[in-house]
Amino acid sequence: MGASLINAVKQRYPDAEFFGVAGPKMIEAGATSLFPMEQLSVMGLVEVLKHLPSLLAMRKQLFNTILERQPDIFIGIDAPDFNLALEKKLKHKGIKTVHYVSPSVWAWRQWRVKKIAKSVDLMLTLFPFEAAFYEQHNVEATFVGHPLADMIPMTTDAQQARDELGLGDGRFVALLPGSRMAELERLSDLFIESAIECASKHEDVHFLVPFANEKTRQYFQRRLDANGMQLPLTLYTGQSRTVMQASDIILLASGTAALEAMLFKKPMVVAYKLADFTMWFLKKFRILKSSLYSLPNILAGREIVSEYIQADATTHNLSSALLKLLDDEDNNTQLIALYNDIHTSLKQDASQRAADSILGLIGSDSGD
Repeated sequence: MGASLINAVKQRYPDAEFFGVAGPKMIEAGATSLFPMEQLSVMGLVEVLKHLPSLLAMRKQLFNTILERQPDIFIGIDAPDFNLALEKKLKHKGIKTVHYVSPSVWAWRQWRVKKIAKSVDLMLTLFPFEAAFYEQHNVEATFVGHPLADMIPMTTDAQQARDELGLGDGRFVALLPGSRMAELERLSDLFIESAIECASKHEDVHFLVPFANEKTRQYFQRRLDANGMQLPLTLYTGQSRTVMQASDIILLASGTAALEAMLFKKPMVVAYKLADFTMWFLKKFRILKSSLYSLPNILAGREIVSEYIQADATTHNLSSALLKLLDDEDNNTQLIALYNDIHTSLKQDASQRAADSILGLIGSDSGD
């Protein structure tokens, strides 16, 4: 998202400068990174507490650097617990602030909307219902659509992706147990056991497993070795979207991957497990407001894909749901029709719309 936004702004203002916390694609687009993006890639109460001192130090140094350089605008992309506090301080110092990607404030910790109102001049949302929520709470917000909906075509060719991956005939199930080590530690064995159960009922099934990096791939391989049972399976480093496109169905960890799978029009089963303390905390203090977890279900307003969270994420539940998808073509056809409707609603040329809103806020749309 950051890279696409940078490119959209630079189309109109080639000399625009960007600096902050950036990943490889943002750096390639022209941003200067003051800190590695990986330092922000933590989630959950327990995980964040482990990294809290370094996160606070990074935010303080970033704040001081921004005050010294006095940019026209600060754009916080996602990472709300890190960015919103920074945005609030910067706004107080007279720097315009935009937050791109709304936190799930409509689903949990709804009191954050008051903090958001004090922190941002403009919220850019990826989903239409989010802008409506902010309007109810008198926060300036614009629905820009989702960049992935622009990037992924309405129809894709599974055979082309299979040829690219060198795959033969058969049924292909993609396994995406997450990109973070904490996710892999909770879900790898569960996904492997579910795949074994599924393969025992479908002899022609082959599993495709992409990983964000070599470290996560090696961890999954160790879990495969520890399991001790052979699976018809191929591991990939990178190529997650090609793997999704090549697959018939997908078993994945809840998150952005579920949205990608929907945009590729793939039937899916969604699973997720948080740290036990994190889930206990959310339930104990009634912080969680939504009964739906995965983005396809949230966007549809009802459960259109099977999702299993915490104790419900069992080998039996996941393998049974996968087998149902492999055997129920009529259901899959109806599901893909729903996916198409949602894809159309999100396909809004998001990066250009976001650039329009940001440049309008700082007056650059008039050539200032």
